[in-house]
Amino acid sequence: MYKHILISTDGSEVAAKGVDHGLALAKSVGAKATIVMVTERFPIYGGSEWIPGPTELAAYESAQNEAATKVLDGVRSAADGLGVLVQTVHVSEAQPAEAIVKTAGERGCDLIVMSSHGRRGLRRLLLGSQTSEVLVSSPVPVLVVR
Repeated sequence: MYKHILISTDGSEVAAKGVDHGLALAKSVGAKATIVMVTERFPIYGGSEWIPGPTELAAYESAQNEAATKVLDGVRSAADGLGVLVQTVHVSEAQPAEAIVKTAGERGCDLIVMSSHGRRGLRRLLLGSQTSEVLVSSPVPVLVVR
């Protein structure tokens, strides 16, 4: 059925449900998995008088890389415990939905598994904004975990 499943996470408790479900599915069908975590660019708000300098940008990037490494290492450990062959990918400074769909295509994934909401809050009543964008733009099936 599925041979290569892309599982997205942002490290949140809600995203962990998607990761757990995706890894269990991969194990049950004998698929390999790619776990992707996307971190966004430094948030700069229009009208703000303060503009981050190189030191602030470097500190932000370092913190994002450390957070992604910690989350992805934890998922890798969980996958190893289940006997699921897994690769991890950190896409930095990107728009999450776009990067998830692009990574799925680049890696030849035939299913995307993600949670219904992440850290970004509720922009939609039923689904998170990034999940909605992936559903609309993905050429492969998307399994949304609540």
